[in-house]
Amino acid sequence: MATVQAEAVGIGIEQEQREGVVALLTRLLADEQILYAKTRNYHWNVVGPLFHSLHELLENQYQALAVRIDEIAERTRALGAPALGTLVEYKEYATLSESPGAYPEAMTMIANLTADHESIIRHLRKDLKACEEQYDDMGTSDFLTGLMEAHEKTAWMLRSFQQQHA
Repeated sequence: MATVQAEAVGIGIEQEQREGVVALLTRLLADEQILYAKTRNYHWNVVGPLFHSLHELLENQYQALAVRIDEIAERTRALGAPALGTLVEYKEYATLSESPGAYPEAMTMIANLTADHESIIRHLRKDLKACEEQYDDMGTSDFLTGLMEAHEKTAWMLRSFQQQHA
């Protein structure tokens, strides 16, 4: 990961603290990119009687993920570090995984995406605490709270979809 630059020194967060925040934002950016790719893949490859409703649901979700990805990269830049921008980097820093060549049935797709959103939520809860207590970065903490709420809502919608079609 690239080192935090001195350009953000004047924002009231010491370089060491910014480096800690950038590390968690970097992992988050990578996970969001993996989730985006998986959601888009499922959008393209869903088949069966749930095709239309899932195709639309997943399109809305990957579009929302694209906006969040941009915001995470911009927050990273605001803290003085470059944002990841390659697939190789995303794979290196992500905690989420993909299953190349696998095209599961629709409800397995939903279960996989739900699990990924819930994984990101668990990381965000820890990251929020670290931003406040360890890194003294309330701005990123506030930013992460919004992301966590968005993932919670998406996970709820996915679980509701599963229940409706169980």
